[in-house]
Amino acid sequence: MEGVIVKKLVSYADERGWLAEIFRNDETSYRPVMSYISMTRPGVARGPHEHLVQSDFFCFLGPFRLYLWDNRSGSATKGEKLVVDLDGSPHIAIVPPGVVHAYKNIGQSEAMVLNFPDRLFKGEGKTSPVDEIRHESDPSSPFRLD
Repeated sequence: MEGVIVKKLVSYADERGWLAEIFRNDETSYRPVMSYISMTRPGVARGPHEHLVQSDFFCFLGPFRLYLWDNRSGSATKGEKLVVDLDGSPHIAIVPPGVVHAYKNIGQSEAMVLNFPDRLFKGEGKTSPVDEIRHESDPSSPFRLD
């Protein structure tokens, strides 16, 4: 899908465990401005929603199904849907504005997601409207998880 990046991270393991680089500014022009972590219970989904201005940089730590719909006018992939199963090893996904997205924990235990968006939630001092169009509560939404 145009402008979306999904990739498995390279893990470096030894007797202590493993390490994986999530973000390097010499590998992308993406620039995060904040970060947060969330936990999702087994079988639970977050989304679908989209942003008008914000891009999301997710780091998935656990088995997730990632849903993406290109809702951008003028995009070469407008109208396309992409579903990607992430196997539980660390993965990142960069989702640009106008791409509707959701993810579901497809594992048997709680799993974590880190997000490094390129816009502050509710803007500077949390005084602006939230940049989010939520589709999950709309029964007529074309953005359905299957």
